[in-house]
Amino acid sequence: MGKPLSEMTLEELWELFPIILSEHKSCWTDWYEDERQALTILLSGRRFKIHHIGSTAIPHIWAKPIVDILIEIPENASMEDIRDVLVRSGYICMSETENRISLNKGYTSQGFAERVFHIHLRRCGDHDELYFRDYMNDHPALAKEYEKLKLSLRKKYEHDRDAYTGAKSAFVKKYTDAAKAEYGNRYESAQMKRGTKEERG
Repeated sequence: MGKPLSEMTLEELWELFPIILSEHKSCWTDWYEDERQALTILLSGRRFKIHHIGSTAIPHIWAKPIVDILIEIPENASMEDIRDVLVRSGYICMSETENRISLNKGYTSQGFAERVFHIHLRRCGDHDELYFRDYMNDHPALAKEYEKLKLSLRKKYEHDRDAYTGAKSAFVKKYTDAAKAEYGNRYESAQMKRGTKEERG
């Protein structure tokens, strides 16, 4: 039996869960949709918006086979309540600050499961990832530049996820800012309905 994840050091976790990139797979969209439906049932009666973010939401580029999901909730909603609902359903709370909680599913003591998910629980409006996602989808040549950058970093930072993410940050910020300039208030005025998803999510 493997060592419990809760007892592993960060270095041991990075060794067990290295940076892996693969060609884009159409099933990632299906995985997101299946998980979106499950989350919508779990969070029934609450107000939230749910989106597919990250590289698995950008067709035709290599990505980590991990589906990133952003859940936005109103300012007056209890983030801890939603965290507890997700933990009871099998998610693992990985990090937590006042306005952000990160949860994972699909991490085992033997390594990655077939389907792996990251949940990014945020307050409404904390959604820069939507701008970056749409900008990459609307500018395929830039998406390929992003792919090239990631491929150049994966071996160097194979067992250091924080460094891998940090090495991409300048590119991500540059084109997130460009997206905000081009798209304006694309998401800021979107109405938050009870149990529904953002249309482009």
